[in-house]
Amino acid sequence: PQLFESNDFENYVNSIEGDIRDEDLLGNLLEGIDYCFHMAALRITQCSENPREAKDVMINGTYNLIEACRHHKVKKTILASSASIYGQASSFPTSEEHPPYSNYTFYGAAKMANELIFRSFYEMYGFQYNAMRYFNIYGPRMDTYGKYTEVLIKWYHLIKQGKRPVLFGDGEQTMDFVYIEDIAQANIIAMKADSVDEVYNVGSEVETSLKELCNSLLEVMEADIEPEYVSIPINRKKVEVRRRLADTKKIKKIGFRITHSLKDGLKKLVSWLDNQTISSDDAH
Repeated sequence: PQLFESNDFENYVNSIEGDIRDEDLLGNLLEGIDYCFHMAALRITQCSENPREAKDVMINGTYNLIEACRHHKVKKTILASSASIYGQASSFPTSEEHPPYSNYTFYGAAKMANELIFRSFYEMYGFQYNAMRYFNIYGPRMDTYGKYTEVLIKWYHLIKQGKRPVLFGDGEQTMDFVYIEDIAQANIIAMKADSVDEVYNVGSEVETSLKELCNSLLEVMEADIEPEYVSIPINRKKVEVRRRLADTKKIKKIGFRITHSLKDGLKKLVSWLDNQTISSDDAH
């Protein structure tokens, strides 16, 4: 992560801004490439607001990528999938064998489709890949001011202003939070592993309620403020997931271990956000 903050970033990484729907661009970028990490996607809220664009990006775009990888003989690809495909799971901790039929989101459906597209290419052409079902990711470089900003970021800005962070419902909904550096390590481990055509949960195996998350953030920010609880909007009730907890025994078999506790990760996130705020103030 220090590399991304350094002045030498461009000496190590060739950064190109483009669109996964651009077939010619993908073809050019993947020529001579041995390994590919497919992270491109829209957020779950973007998918629900514009499912046609979501289909173009997440289904057509993924097909463009896999065809380009196959054409240029990429040795192995890591696919970013999601625990969203489980929807409201019926067993906890939730293993990779859990059926995907409780998902009601377009995002989850698209991620499941991605996995099946990759699997079909493995069967047809021997396409080498592993799919990663990430649980609830957080950490530096989250979107800080966009329309689809994550709840942690919204809470941070409210707390900074001395306002009460807002929780929908009773705050008892649980998630399995995993820090971004642990996600990156999981990707590298799955790429280096001998395994192919496998799906791996990536989580912390720690169940945290939104109330606990909010209180942890308040503690890290040393803020003496009480959260505000409001009713869940009608349009969110259908897809509300009350509980999420990963079974990560499978990925542990190839060497993955969590290295960041929630408190440690929140401290790093807050430190980064503080620096972003300072930089923004300096710019003005």
